[in-house]
Amino acid sequence: MTKKQKKVLIRIIVAFVLLIVLAFLPIEGWLSFVLYMIPYFIIGYDILRKAVLGIVHGEVFDENFLMAVATVGAICLGDYSEGVAVMLFYQIGELFQSYAVGKSRKNISALMDIRPDYANIEVDGKLEQVDPDEVEVGSIIIVQPGEKVPIDGKVIEGNSTLNTSALTGESVPRDVGVGDEIISGCVNMSGLLKIQTSKAFGESTVSKILDLVENSSMKKSRSENFISKFAKIYTPAVCYGAVALAVLPPLVRMLFLNMEPAWSDWVFRALTFLVISCPCALVISIPMSFFGGIGGASKCGILVKGSNYLEALSETSYVVFDKTGTLTEGVFKVNKVFPETEKIAVWKKQEETAEEYLLTMAALAESYSSHPISKSLKEACQKELDTTLVSDIEEIAGHGVTAKIDGREVAVGNAKLMQKLRIPFVECKEPGTIVYAALENEFIGSILIADVTKKNAKNAIASLKQNGVKKTIMLTGDNKNVAEAVGKELGLDEIHSELLPADKVSLVEKFLEEKDAKSKLAFVGDGINDAPVLTRADIGIAMGAMGSDAAIEAADVVLMDDDPAKLALAIRISRKCLRIVYQNIVFALVVKGLCLVLGALGIANMWAAIFADVGVMVIAVLNAMRALNTKKLV
Repeated sequence: MTKKQKKVLIRIIVAFVLLIVLAFLPIEGWLSFVLYMIPYFIIGYDILRKAVLGIVHGEVFDENFLMAVATVGAICLGDYSEGVAVMLFYQIGELFQSYAVGKSRKNISALMDIRPDYANIEVDGKLEQVDPDEVEVGSIIIVQPGEKVPIDGKVIEGNSTLNTSALTGESVPRDVGVGDEIISGCVNMSGLLKIQTSKAFGESTVSKILDLVENSSMKKSRSENFISKFAKIYTPAVCYGAVALAVLPPLVRMLFLNMEPAWSDWVFRALTFLVISCPCALVISIPMSFFGGIGGASKCGILVKGSNYLEALSETSYVVFDKTGTLTEGVFKVNKVFPETEKIAVWKKQEETAEEYLLTMAALAESYSSHPISKSLKEACQKELDTTLVSDIEEIAGHGVTAKIDGREVAVGNAKLMQKLRIPFVECKEPGTIVYAALENEFIGSILIADVTKKNAKNAIASLKQNGVKKTIMLTGDNKNVAEAVGKELGLDEIHSELLPADKVSLVEKFLEEKDAKSKLAFVGDGINDAPVLTRADIGIAMGAMGSDAAIEAADVVLMDDDPAKLALAIRISRKCLRIVYQNIVFALVVKGLCLVLGALGIANMWAAIFADVGVMVIAVLNAMRALNTKKLV
């Protein structure tokens, strides 16, 4: 509880105790009025002050005005205890709502804890703490165990384990060493790291995430906009209705029916009508439901930039994916090895397998190249390579390399290289990049290098379809064979390959025209070339861990751990949030409508009015808090 909430709680307790004591005292007249004013002003002075300020600033018709008029009116009619009770229960409801909002902010606040307070730089052999804003790009910073990484950069010295849960929602630590890229906001768990910064603090991952979250409440959903507009029309309407209820029936009774006007009875009904009509339940619970939904999503590593995008996610029927880095890892890896076992048996050592020998020969031949294919071969080899065995390396552009390894002629490259050297070979039909190898002008096998699909990609597509997505589509600049192989493996409905960025935009525009008006189209991507498509789609979704800054900036939703399965989770969270919103709208309107009619007929008293206002608000806020709970959806 905050200091402000504790003060309100003390005021509530004091006012409640005084109200109980006064109820048992035999007091009447002016003494009763004076004594009841003590708990009334203790509990209601801030509401009365806000009501007066609202009138002064021209913002008359709000809940403070309604409470002030209703309670002052009840006191004027001599119902001191009811006047104090209405204000007391209203403050209890407000305290409850304040506490609930504070609780819903915890996930956002936890995310805000990733903001680093300082960066360590070394000056004359000593560590000095400076503001992260002051650190220039290319500077060397030191992150000690237990400290947050303040700025994006590359590890130049040290090894450690990072806790990335605040950024991605994942509890699995990440190991880093020299040469690894590192993003701000992670917590260094073990070893000391020296990092060369690659971005200014304002452009770093942590700053961008905080900016997204801080501004998420600026973009309101249709439901929130409806409630705001509704309250502006509804509040003055019920105020004028209350005035009419207080004045017209007595005048009709007096002028046309020759009856007693019963002014006090009708004024009391009008005051009850005012208390019932207060739209707190809607005005408070609807934005809170969306805020809870955004908070619950952020806890799962899904950043939603506004409640309008959270609402749009619930209507998603078409999902269009980029391939590389979104559905696949975006990294070349050795997928399969096809050795010519009999030919290799002549050359290999006894303890080696044919696959190991083929990979070793290929990796040694490519050992001095910086090409991604050579890196993939070296990683797949999984042993220290003796590069002193390699000599006479010749790189043939667009073909591959030839070299001597331990005095033997080796050729490693594509089919063109085998044809150029007139070496008969067995063509591999697998989709991906094929590396062929020959030893002493004899073909010894081929190696398939391809971008592997993400482990959750297939489940992600299946989960989307289970959640009502009508069509899943993949757009890629990759060749047709590779694209179709990936699409078939993942179970996508439609595949478009060999596309330029402009082609992707054109196709998305075509899909937007073809879909029905109620459905939303989401595009999921990670690269710079995806930014135009992310902007054009109804909902742009970017990969946050490895995605480009341009993609994250253009997106409406960011998946912080690059897991495509989180997309279906985001849709489930949004639909749960919308269900809660509609439940609160229907519940509040039905209860208030019924109580307004009963209040106008004189059946509902001030206690029923308190339930219709504070009770409905508390129930709606309790329901809204369910949006925070995402455990059952994961």
